[in-house]
Order: sequence, then structure tokens, then C-alpha cells
Amino acid sequence: MFAPRTTPWPLVALFTAGYLAPYLLPTTVGRLERGLDLSATQAGAVGSALLLSSATAGFLLASRVERVGARTMARLGLVLAVIGYGGAALTSAVPAVVAGAVIGGFGSGTATTVAATLIAAMGVPPREGVRAWGSDPHRASTLGLLSVSALAGLVYLTVPHLPGHGLTLAAIALTAVAVWPLTSRLPAGTPAPRVTGPEPVPTRLPHRRSGLVLAGAMVLWSLAQNALWGVSGRIGVSQAHLSEPTVGVVFAVALGAGLLGVVGAGALGSRLGRALPIGGGTVLIAGCIVLSASATGLAGFAAGEIAWNTVYPVVLSYLIGLAASLDPRGRWAVLVGSASSLGTAAGPLTGSVLSAQAGFPVMGAVLGAGLLLVALPMTAVALHTGGRPLLPGAVRRRGGHPAALVAAATGTPTGAVPEVGAPEQPVVEIPLDGTPTPSRHTYDTAAATQAPGT
Repeated sequence: MFAPRTTPWPLVALFTAGYLAPYLLPTTVGRLERGLDLSATQAGAVGSALLLSSATAGFLLASRVERVGARTMARLGLVLAVIGYGGAALTSAVPAVVAGAVIGGFGSGTATTVAATLIAAMGVPPREGVRAWGSDPHRASTLGLLSVSALAGLVYLTVPHLPGHGLTLAAIALTAVAVWPLTSRLPAGTPAPRVTGPEPVPTRLPHRRSGLVLAGAMVLWSLAQNALWGVSGRIGVSQAHLSEPTVGVVFAVALGAGLLGVVGAGALGSRLGRALPIGGGTVLIAGCIVLSASATGLAGFAAGEIAWNTVYPVVLSYLIGLAASLDPRGRWAVLVGSASSLGTAAGPLTGSVLSAQAGFPVMGAVLGAGLLLVALPMTAVALHTGGRPLLPGAVRRRGGHPAALVAAATGTPTGAVPEVGAPEQPVVEIPLDGTPTPSRHTYDTAAATQAPGT
């Protein structure tokens, strides 16, 4: 039995293994382009195929984690990652590299799906006999972003000094191997109890409109991020005239700044809600993308990349928390994450085509304008799901949760508190003078549940 506040290291590790491939996308695409003599568009297409496979895994497996078992599915994903990325790193045949990237991408997507589902479920009060790590999905996703940023920064400091096209792919495969032992602490699949009564009604996906709007916006949001991220290495080398080791140092420093941003987001928590960090942060990211894409020297390139990587994981952590809040079973978290992966998958190819046709500065302006547009629906979803009362007359606390729901989540017996708006209940006065016939009155349950002195 895990303690309620135990740090969920198995989930953090699985999160890291799943997210590492997108974080290493610039150097992966650049290495494939130079090491296999591919064009920029061809290398970007390989990166897009990898990430598209990862998104496919999320869509296919979103509803199967609980039935199959988190431990089994996580191990399957890690095995596919080792086979796919490891095989692609050991061969120079382009078809084999593409096949390995696709297999490895499916493995990364599987690991990400399991991690997202379990992180979202952390917000649900644990049932008797069910192990739980705590009730703060935002903290778990923040730790995961810290871990993957630190590991990716280490790779960016190391890889540029070593030869070979498959070093980043090998790093992802080795990470999957290292995470495998921790999967023993993940919950295993358990058969559903035999139903003797009427068939249960399937639980409908809640907040459908908000979830669909958020998923659609996340496709474009992630596309813009990864369109620049996929060609950032080329911007640094060809437009800013920097060496590959210098670009690697800039990326490492940028990811280190991202660590500070994630720490700040974790400390800030829900004090500002979700709408301001998501909407305001996306606007800042748009400006950073324009600055980075138009850089012609070290100062502009470093400023844009560092500022961008500082803000990006902060906004991402709040978006993950927003998706998790839409459904305690984690279905929207996985579906929105998979929609994000679709945008991520299209990013490298989009960036390569835009930069080849119009140049890096125009590409940055187009991506920045697109981010300004998608900031509006994402902010609206955050305001809608975090700012409207879920029960009539519910008293709100900081963070947007009705007090009635907070009480129910902390163990208050539900039978002791009548629902707001329930029918009037008969009340029998108990006489103290021995009178045998009590009188009956009714009272309004809403008024009776007011706090003393109100």
C-alpha cells in the first residue's frame, strides 16, 4: 500500500520514457539528415512518422489501460521502444530506420498513454484496497516534465561530440531499458467483478464539448511548437551560423531553463487558476517563436530558444492538468494527449515545408499567428470548466471546486448532508414534557444546510 503523498516515481519514469522522443526531435531529425544523406523534408517526414505512430497508440489504447492492466501495457510499450529505437540506431538502411522509428514511436505512445491515464486517476479518491500515490495530478506531471527535461538536456550536451546517426535513438532505447524495473510497482490488470443484477450503464464521457474543443486546439498548439522545434537545429546552424556543439549547448541551457519554469509552475500550483497560465503563456510562446525563427546570431537564437523552453513546459503542465480534470477516469487526458501527438507528428514536416518554401522568419510569423488564434478556445475551456458552479448554490473555494464536492472528496459522509434543492423533508419535534402526539413541520433543506450564524 502506497502512502497518500508518496512521490509517484514509477509514473514519473514512465512519463519520461514516453516523452523523451519528442524532446529529442531536433537532434534526431538533424542526425538522420546528415548521417543518412536525407533531404530536410525527408528527415522531417521520418520524425513525423515516429510521432504519428505515437499518437496512434494513444487513440487505440486510451480505453484499454484499465482492462489490460497498466503494468502489462507499460512493459509492452517499453519493449517496442527498445526494439524499434535500438534497431533503428544499429542500421544505416533507410527503410529499416523508418520502420524502427515507427515501432519505437508506438512504444513511446503506449508508455505515455499509461502514464497519462494513471496521473489523471490520481485525482480520484482511492477505493478500499486500491493503491494510490496521492491526489495531485499537476504535481505528478510537473515531476515528469522535470525528469524528461533534465535527461534531454544531458543528451544535448553529450551527443554533438559523438559521431553516428542513431545516438539519440539509442538514448531513448536505453531509457526504456532503465525504466523497466520500476514497472513492477504499477497496478496489474484485474478481472471485472461478476455482475449478478442488471447490466451497468456505461459511463458517458463527461464535458464532451469542452474536451473536443481542447483536443482540436491542442492539435494546432502542438503543431506550432514542434514545427519550430523540428527545425531549430537547422536555424542555429544555417541561419544563425553556429556550430553543432554550440547549438547543443543552447538547447541544454534552454531545457535547464525549462526546469526552472516547471519548478515555478509546481510552486505556483492553482493560485492563478488555469486560464491565465494557458492563455497568457501561449501568447508569450508565440512571441518567442517569432524571435527564434528570425534569429541571425547567437544572442537572438539563444534568447528565443531559452525563453520559449522556459514557458512551454509551464503551459504544457497546466494543459495536462486541464485535460485530466475533465474526466477522473483519464480518458480525456489520453485523448487530448493523443490529439496533441497528432500535431506533434505533423510539426517536423510542416516546419520543413514552410521553411523551405518561405524561409525561417516567415515560418515563425505564421506559427506565431496560429498560436494567438488557438489561445482563445483553450482559455475559454479553462474558464468554462474551472469557473462555473457544478451544483446550484454551491460555495466556491480558491481553485474553482465547489465546497460540496470538496467535502465529499475528503471523507464527509454523504448521507449527513442533503443535496441542494432536494424535496422538503418531514421533521418530527420530540417533546420533552411527555406529550404523546408530536406535531409535524417541513423545512427547506437548502436553508437548513447553511453554516451556523448565517
